[in-house]
Amino acid sequence: MFSYNSIQNYHTNLLNGRTTCVEAVEYYLQKISVSAHLNVWLEVFADEALEKALQLDLLREMGHPLGKLHGVVIGIKDVICYKDHKLSASSKILENFTSVYSATATQKILDEGAIIVGRQNCDEFAMGSSNENSAYGAVKNAIDEERVPGGSSGGSAVAVQAGMCMISLGSDTGGSVRQPADFCGIVGFKPSYGTISRYGLIAYASSFDQIGILACCVEDVQTVLKVIAGQDEFDSTVFQNYLLKEPIGTQENKYRFCYFSNALEHSSLDPQIASSIQQFIESLKVEGHTVAPVEFDLLDYIVPAYYVLTTAEASSNLSRYDGIKYGARSTQNTEDITTLYKQTRSKAFGPEVKRRILLGTFVLSAGYFDAYFTKAQQVRKLLTLKTQELFKDFDAIILPTVPTPAFKLGEKKNDPIEMFLADIYTVYANLVGIPGISIPLFNTKEGLPFGLQLMTSQQNDLLLLRLSNLLTKLSGRQPA
Repeated sequence: MFSYNSIQNYHTNLLNGRTTCVEAVEYYLQKISVSAHLNVWLEVFADEALEKALQLDLLREMGHPLGKLHGVVIGIKDVICYKDHKLSASSKILENFTSVYSATATQKILDEGAIIVGRQNCDEFAMGSSNENSAYGAVKNAIDEERVPGGSSGGSAVAVQAGMCMISLGSDTGGSVRQPADFCGIVGFKPSYGTISRYGLIAYASSFDQIGILACCVEDVQTVLKVIAGQDEFDSTVFQNYLLKEPIGTQENKYRFCYFSNALEHSSLDPQIASSIQQFIESLKVEGHTVAPVEFDLLDYIVPAYYVLTTAEASSNLSRYDGIKYGARSTQNTEDITTLYKQTRSKAFGPEVKRRILLGTFVLSAGYFDAYFTKAQQVRKLLTLKTQELFKDFDAIILPTVPTPAFKLGEKKNDPIEMFLADIYTVYANLVGIPGISIPLFNTKEGLPFGLQLMTSQQNDLLLLRLSNLLTKLSGRQPA
């Protein structure tokens, strides 16, 4: 019987003849089939995945060296391009659109022998915190099917959570990898801005977007990150992070952590989450690490600044979807092109996407630009400067990932403000460009998982992974 716990262990089993890539793919296709009701997959590439698996098995039998992701079964969020495959951003406006090229991250995993098993459901254009905004229906949390999996990478998170693939690639604009990872009890990693190329990632807010990784363990995150990180001629914002080539290691250093005291005391934070994190902080101190509270006086400005800036960028980025160049087009008779634009966009965009486009257009409009957009940019600059000062004294920041465990389907759908506040702890990392990760350390009394969020300084992704590994071991939650 096939089983999986890490890429390293999987490769050992392949080399020792205890399993094959075909056996792995067949296992995951069967899991996908029996879990179809969770609505994770928009499309499964079953025949293609089996063919690739057979080719890899033959190459291995012939003595070819294994690629870094040889036979690793991966799902990709429906905002990441894969040449000659459909790409819709879970929106009707891109229904039946076929990508003409592959994202840099997609091509890199394929070059290292990965098997892409399908494209995963998400909030439309990655806008949402519950995966209820997809034009193709909500994704359900496998732990409790009456609850949301988080968003916008909800399908990607549940695919790993329910054992339908080994790894998922998602996207994180304000927590869209970390928040669903938290709700689903898995690892969700957002790199520093510029670590992974955004070429081939459908843009939501370009100065915030990053491709992220969802996995069962921290080691798998680094294995994938080493493949997809690095410079790319198609994305000028990408830097070369040579530190990622180093192993995570098991260094016994004593580290300096801080946490935002007003975040752990925030009225929106679930008492069980607050209590568990406080207890874990005490255990860190017992182990000899420094953990100090910091009063972060800009906390209440983070969510407003984030939504002003991201909606402004979304308004610009989504203007290309007009029914003319590609994608869906209104079939109603029109007398002029402006009416065609209106009819197409009104019909094909969902309510949350329209809400954010309208908000973004408003904050960019004459008379309001300085009052909203300019002020939000000033807040972003202040946040960046304050963060740089923090990391002069500390190695990492500890925060909750989410204010509450996974909530019920439909519970917050009619209250956009309450839904936006679900991002209160995750959008900070995107505003200042630092790496963040959610590691699954806790459970509520009701059995719902929730994680701890860690952040380190910009381009210090390796330290973040080392600390995540350390804290996972300290919690006693070693990978199976």
